[in-house]
Amino acid sequence: MTQISTVVFDVGRVLFEWDLRHLFAKLLTDSEELDWFLAHVVTPEWHFQHDAGRPLADMTAELTAQYPKYGPLIEAYRTRFNETIPGPVPGSLEIVDELAAQGVPLFAITNFGAEFWDMFRPTQPIFDLFGDIVVSGVEKLVKPDPAIYALALKRFDLAPGEAIFVDDNHDNVVSARASGFVAHHFRDAKSLRAELSAYGLLL
Repeated sequence: MTQISTVVFDVGRVLFEWDLRHLFAKLLTDSEELDWFLAHVVTPEWHFQHDAGRPLADMTAELTAQYPKYGPLIEAYRTRFNETIPGPVPGSLEIVDELAAQGVPLFAITNFGAEFWDMFRPTQPIFDLFGDIVVSGVEKLVKPDPAIYALALKRFDLAPGEAIFVDDNHDNVVSARASGFVAHHFRDAKSLRAELSAYGLLL
């Protein structure tokens, strides 16, 4: 059995919280209208097109034509995306720091739009600790597609079974396991810390 030597993280909801409501609650004061807007206009499903590589300009122009009343809010999605990220997931960045201090190789695979990644990445020096990060919007491959895991293993120069992958999405975890990763279904930093400690990756 290959010994696990490396940790590969997801970003959203593992390292950093993500919630469209965190931005739009600042811009829509009527709670019923806010709920409707997030269910029908700027939805997670619509947002995921950017994760898959679709340009923001195309997405927002199309949506604004469909919902012209909400044009300014759709533009805010494009320009103020970082405000949909309230902050770190409690305890997760501390785990990253400890792993790095112990010399554990760190990588990430994230479903993240390329343009939004360019906005967010410079604000977070924690990513300086990572050897490489596969970003879905750059590669035009999204989890749980097995192709993104195959790309990551090749890019990170990892053998099957050498790395544990941490993700909050069950489908992503299942696909990662089938693609050569040991995988942890993330729920909170405490349970992740326990599993990494069991593998000898955290003291």
